[in-house]
This record gives sequence, structure tokens and C-alpha cells, in this order.
Amino acid sequence: MAVSNIDQTAGASHQPPAARRDAQGRIELASLADVIGWFLNYDQRVAAINYPTVEALFQWKQQEARRLDADAYTFDRAEDRLAVGIIQALTEHGNEQALHSWIKELLSALDEATKTNEAMASDYGLAPDEETSVMSEAEKIPAARERALYLTACWLETLCTAEVRVLGWVYQQLYGRPFHPNNF
Repeated sequence: MAVSNIDQTAGASHQPPAARRDAQGRIELASLADVIGWFLNYDQRVAAINYPTVEALFQWKQQEARRLDADAYTFDRAEDRLAVGIIQALTEHGNEQALHSWIKELLSALDEATKTNEAMASDYGLAPDEETSVMSEAEKIPAARERALYLTACWLETLCTAEVRVLGWVYQQLYGRPFHPNNF
């Protein structure tokens, strides 16, 4: 992955902004946009969504979605997909238990994607880094189906990491305690 140009000192000097609720108890979208923006600017694991190598991976994923289903909804950028996923998660999981369950599902998907990546990297001698992108490393995998599995797992690992970090902060803001998988 490319080296991030995130200002580490600015991010370290303050916390993400608070997620606020409106009079009906729903999250204010403006405050949520501020939270997402903060994480994109100051949290390296979330900001990775904007790395050129991740964007290339995302664009591959979008092409695959269109190839499999001409009517599939696609996004212009990986950052857009992240933001919509976070908003959708908070809209669809409107209480503590539901949001907790969703974050646990994301963690499970993250764990599965990480294990898939590690196994395939070991099997095929893959070592993506700052100079060698995931896309070019995937070319070492001879079977198209396995290559697609690897690339999908790489995308899911990045996306789930980013979503979990932002949703974990929002969870803490909304429910007054940090997310922990064993809370419920």
C-alpha cells in the first residue's frame, strides 16, 4: 500500500467528533459526516480506503459486479461505498443490540477475509507491499476463480476494517461504552 500522507500529529492531538442524535433519536447525518471525515483524515486504517492501490482494487470489484449483474448498483469511488455502508448500517441497525450484532458480523467477515488472504498469500507466494499492488500480486494466481476470491477478500478486509473502526466509535458515542464483542 502507498504511504499515507495523514497528519499523524493532528490526529493524535484530538478525538473524533461526537455523533449526535436529532430530536427523534436518529443520528444527525451532518455529525456522522464529520465523524467519517475525521476517520478518513486521521485514522490510517480508515484512510487506506483512499489509497490508489485500494481504489484500483475497488474499481476491479465494481467491474466484477457489473459483469455478474448488469443492473448491479455501483459507486464511483471506494470512499463513497464506505460512507454509504456506514450510513446504511446505522439506519438499519437502530438500537444497541442490532448495531452490536452488525459490528460482530463485520468482525466475522473481516476475520474470514484475513484468513483467506493469509492462506492464499502463503499458497501462491503473494507479498503485496508499497511497490507491488494487490492487483499485480493476484496475477500470480493461475485460476481466475481463486484470483477473484483473493481480490474480493482483500477488498473486504479493507472495507470491513474501515467500517468497524468508524462504527465502533459511533457505537461508543451512542451507547456510552466501547464496543466489545461479548457485551451481549
